[in-house]
Formats: sequence, C-alpha cells, structure tokens
Amino acid sequence: MLMLAIVSVSACGTKDDDETVSGTRHDVRHVPRQTVIDRRPTFLTRCTARTKQVKHTSTSGSGAKKKTRTWYTTEPYQDCDKVQRGTEPYVRVTQAERWCVQLDDVNGDTGRDQVWYEVSSAVYQRAAGTEVGSKMTLLPLRSGC
Repeated sequence: MLMLAIVSVSACGTKDDDETVSGTRHDVRHVPRQTVIDRRPTFLTRCTARTKQVKHTSTSGSGAKKKTRTWYTTEPYQDCDKVQRGTEPYVRVTQAERWCVQLDDVNGDTGRDQVWYEVSSAVYQRAAGTEVGSKMTLLPLRSGC
C-alpha cells in the first residue's frame, strides 16, 4: 500500500529571493531608529606577580655511570583576571531603522490594496520621489512594516 502525504507550509512575512512586486504607490513611511542610553559593566584586567618553582633535570653518562642532576629555580609569572569596576554608558538600539512602501493593486490584483513592504533606503528614496498612484516595481526585503 502506497501512502502519500502532502504538506504545505506557509510563513507570513517571508518571500522568495529576487521576487519583485509591482503595483501603484499609495504611501511611504520612514520608521526612525530608536535608542536609549544604557549602562553596562566595565572590566579591568588585574594582574598579580607570582613565582613558581620549576624542576630541571639533566643526565650525563650512560649505563651504570649514568648520573641525573636535579635542581629547582624560582621563575616569575603574572596571574591575571578580569574584575568588574563600575559601569559605562552606551547607546542601545531598541528599534532598528526601517523604510516602508505601501502599494495598491499588488501584482495586478485589484483586491490587494494597502499592502506594506519593508524596502531598502534606496528604494524608499525612489518611491518617495514618485507621485501617489504611479506604477512601481520594487524588490522588498520583507512584507509588512
């Protein structure tokens, strides 16, 4: 017995690569970047000079006359670790900058009106320079805005 399963997956707000859309320009919207000044911990590297005993050996001779000489030396090294010392201010982006274009009659379908697409700033500038109701073909980054 042969069983066939058909699965359909649909994701809202996604598109295929290099898929252009066309329609008549309805509106444009620029959503500016929003930031806040936040604080994050500051770390300093703290090092301590330390010493360690190192064992050295050398051998001479062979067979029954083989002698091994052992000696120790004290060698300095630094033991370092990062320690939090206060905080520092930084600019945190809470909302990324977006450029959006709204189209009517998307891909010739008169029932698909007022559909928003997020686009690059260059496409937004081109759309902002055209009049409302003029035909446009654009490559959106994603649908929705």
